[in-house]
Amino acid sequence: MKFEYSAGAFIYRKSTSGISLLLLKKEGRDAYDLPKGHIEKGETAEQAAIREIKEETGLTVQLFNHFHISTHYVFTSGKEKISKSVKFFISKTNSSKVKISEEHIGYEWAPIKKAGPMLKHKDLLKILPKVAEYIEKTDKMQELNNEYAKLPEGSKEWDLSKNFVPGEGPLDTGTMFIGQAPGANEDLQKRPFVGRSGMLLDRLLNETKVYRKNIYITSVVQFFPPKNREPSKEEIEKCKPFILRQILILKPDYIVLLGRVAAKTILGEDSISKSRGRIFRKDGIKYIITLHPSAVLRFPKNEYVLKNDLALLADELKKDKKAEVIKDN
Repeated sequence: MKFEYSAGAFIYRKSTSGISLLLLKKEGRDAYDLPKGHIEKGETAEQAAIREIKEETGLTVQLFNHFHISTHYVFTSGKEKISKSVKFFISKTNSSKVKISEEHIGYEWAPIKKAGPMLKHKDLLKILPKVAEYIEKTDKMQELNNEYAKLPEGSKEWDLSKNFVPGEGPLDTGTMFIGQAPGANEDLQKRPFVGRSGMLLDRLLNETKVYRKNIYITSVVQFFPPKNREPSKEEIEKCKPFILRQILILKPDYIVLLGRVAAKTILGEDSISKSRGRIFRKDGIKYIITLHPSAVLRFPKNEYVLKNDLALLADELKKDKKAEVIKDN
């Protein structure tokens, strides 16, 4: 059997009428398709998708960092069976102008809710709902972040940095980590957990096989408190509505609360030593409370505590995965 590998993307734009997907049509075919094509030798899937989009639509795009989804199917060409794998990404464009290639006879910006019947291909129909959900989450999170970033403008006695540090990670993950607030490195790079605490957390995540690429990570307060001080009660109260909205957007199965500020703000738990090492359940979400990595840096002998709590999460995730396999079978 011959194997083929392709890459493409769901390209969408947002207008006053809602969210629309770009669909392409080839001569002799009733169904529409997405921009996609073969991955050439030496190319990554991302590079192939960007190239194919440019060749087929004239659009220069950036792909979402944390999303990809694959389809697999077998078809017959002549007398030969071919197993094809296609990796799809998502990209947003503000342009409605498309310059299609010669292999296509037309295109359409289709409302995302009506795109399914136009695509018809079973492999695309299966993943379209997940793509639609991810796009919806992305737009909601972007709107929230834009609003959150403007918070200093309406505060006369603002003592935090004015650099907003957004959360980071896949929006379709089932696992969310919440810390206290950005540090100096995070304030500089505008990314969460990139300093010494982040490096420690990344190492322990790798050791417990949870992996940072699979989690969404953020903080209760997403502005740096000068001199790495703890955020004040008033600052936490200003930021709390935003972290609660992030949870509603992500709808995670698990939330790991790193440190006392996160535990107190989200669950009202004031003692890490009494709360850690077990699962809390609230509103359909499972919570794990543990030490903040910065506390471990101050007292390295407590590293095993944080690692054990991350191992607890890893065990729970494994149980869930096994349950899904049993259910699917």
